[in-house]
Amino acid sequence: MSSFRTLDDLGDVTGKVALVRVDLNLPMKDGSATDVTRVEAVKPTILELADKGAKVLLLAHFGRPKGQRHSTMSTSFVQGDVEEVLGKEIMFIPEVSGPVVEQSIGILRNGDIGLLDNVRFWPGEEANDPEFAKAIAAHGDLYVNDAFSAAHRAHASTEGLAHHLPAYAGRAMEAELKALNAALGNPEQPVAAVVGGAKVSTKLDVLQNLVGKVQHLIIGGGMANTFLAAKGIDVGKSLCEHDLTDTARRIIDEADHAGCTVHLPYDVVVAKEFAPNPTSMRVCHMREVGEDEMILDLGPQAVEALGDVLKTCRTLVW
Repeated sequence: MSSFRTLDDLGDVTGKVALVRVDLNLPMKDGSATDVTRVEAVKPTILELADKGAKVLLLAHFGRPKGQRHSTMSTSFVQGDVEEVLGKEIMFIPEVSGPVVEQSIGILRNGDIGLLDNVRFWPGEEANDPEFAKAIAAHGDLYVNDAFSAAHRAHASTEGLAHHLPAYAGRAMEAELKALNAALGNPEQPVAAVVGGAKVSTKLDVLQNLVGKVQHLIIGGGMANTFLAAKGIDVGKSLCEHDLTDTARRIIDEADHAGCTVHLPYDVVVAKEFAPNPTSMRVCHMREVGEDEMILDLGPQAVEALGDVLKTCRTLVW
């Protein structure tokens, strides 16, 4: 893994504006976060920069507004939760660039923290528009990425900003990259990787990279349905990216050539509706899924078989 700069490489940041990408996409209920683990993960980075006298501007997304403002998806909804975890008041700034941001920076004192609004309100974010990234970068002196869970997406706030400002890994990002290097750089063999999630499209680079580094690739979640479909298996009305079955087949072929076994479930839990304890729920072979059924989970035989695989491995990447 190539070297990367961390907060240890920072010089004097007193009075400088640090644009810090964090993941504040918190699960909410009745206006409050039900889990603040993501805030706790970035707390060390935020407080370290603040303690060093920087003006810290937090960049984050919240939900999927698809390039439009939605009042229910403003990052102001998580402001209170962030303040509680940090133990500090923060200023909410309802923009990500422009005069409002510049005026707010003028109000912030050294060591203060500002929270910019949902960066996905602007279509330039997910399009990784260079001009959008440049507009945000104009307000900063340095860029810190501490959003490992969002780093697989090349968006303006996760990739674009690094082309305009000195870029550093935050403490959470640093820990994750070091763990990945230990697991994939020179790991104890054999190695298994477990990859889940809904979409193949968001993890293409990860999957293609892993097949050359691990002996076992275990695919779960909705992503497994796309790989099953790629093998000619009817997955009914399951979540599936049918337009990526050719890509899934290519990944399977690349894995075969690299000596990596791709593990997919051969028995599954299915139901006709997505609901708690559906009456139609049953376990069946992967080739027996009805056209009106959806795959919800691995079956017991698949779980047992994967357990046997994991017992033979010395390193596990999840």
